[in-house]
Amino acid sequence: MPELRKDPVTSRWVIISTERGKRPSDFGAEPERKRTGFCPFCAGNEDKTPPEVLAYRTGGGTPNGPGWHVRVVPNKFPALQIEGDINRQGDGMYDKMTGIGAHEVVIETPEHGETLAGMSERRVEDVLWAFRDRILDLKKDQRFRYILVFKNHGEAAGASLEHPHSQLIATPIIPKRVQEELEGAKEYYNYKERCVFCDIIRQEVNQGVRLVSENEDFVALAPFAARFPFETWILPKAHDPFFEDAQKHEYVSLSKIMRELLLRIEKVLTNPPYNLMIHNSPLRGTDGRHYHWHIEVLPKLTRVAGFEWGSGFYINPTPPEEAAKFLRDAKV
Repeated sequence: MPELRKDPVTSRWVIISTERGKRPSDFGAEPERKRTGFCPFCAGNEDKTPPEVLAYRTGGGTPNGPGWHVRVVPNKFPALQIEGDINRQGDGMYDKMTGIGAHEVVIETPEHGETLAGMSERRVEDVLWAFRDRILDLKKDQRFRYILVFKNHGEAAGASLEHPHSQLIATPIIPKRVQEELEGAKEYYNYKERCVFCDIIRQEVNQGVRLVSENEDFVALAPFAARFPFETWILPKAHDPFFEDAQKHEYVSLSKIMRELLLRIEKVLTNPPYNLMIHNSPLRGTDGRHYHWHIEVLPKLTRVAGFEWGSGFYINPTPPEEAAKFLRDAKV
């Protein structure tokens, strides 16, 4: 029989459709279409992107030239513009403001055919440091209230370019989904005087049925009320509201478990398209006791249709306990 499950953070209800019970082979992901032609992110094409704002190079090299292994550039077609002031206005009963923000691209490797899962742990760690360095820099801009780091892997997940890259968008408002998590976590903390994410980690590690993997600093798990099949979260074991405040050893541990999780997903689901995002605390005005940063990985295996859009419910055809077992048992 199907189950209705309540997300302990947001109080969102999800339908776990056990009747459908889809296994990895049931999703039949279409092979990724190889795109040919010019790629502005490949090594040697540095002059075809906006000037870099950050690059890691070994053995020297000039800015905006070759020799890099991670490079960050402003998005050539930004969702928001960094120049200008926030001009909040009313239009009758409606509110609007100037589209101020920052939109950057983290080019994860100079190699066009690599994937984040296929890179070494040290190279994945460098990508994490790039996220951290750009957050710390953009955090100085008082116009911004939130920075979302995300990755679209595969055309079906929204990647417009095949070359491995992530993106970062700084906004003058807190996104609705993050605000729902913040409010739910605060309500839980006010009632129990504990972090809801810390409680989730304790229970999942103790029960083990939705645990995918863990190391000394992080856990990877399928959430109890997963919205999508094979949805997986990575959370730091120690309470921490800010991704950018992590220590060196934590980025080392995170690179290991993130690469391992992406390898498991790649193996079990035959390299599916996916979305990855870091849910972090707002840049300022946050009581860090109740929120806990984490990474969400959402393989793109199903489509959100009329019922989901109309009701706000999600229908997940793969129970998270089964998804976690498939991922846990994968040989990587």
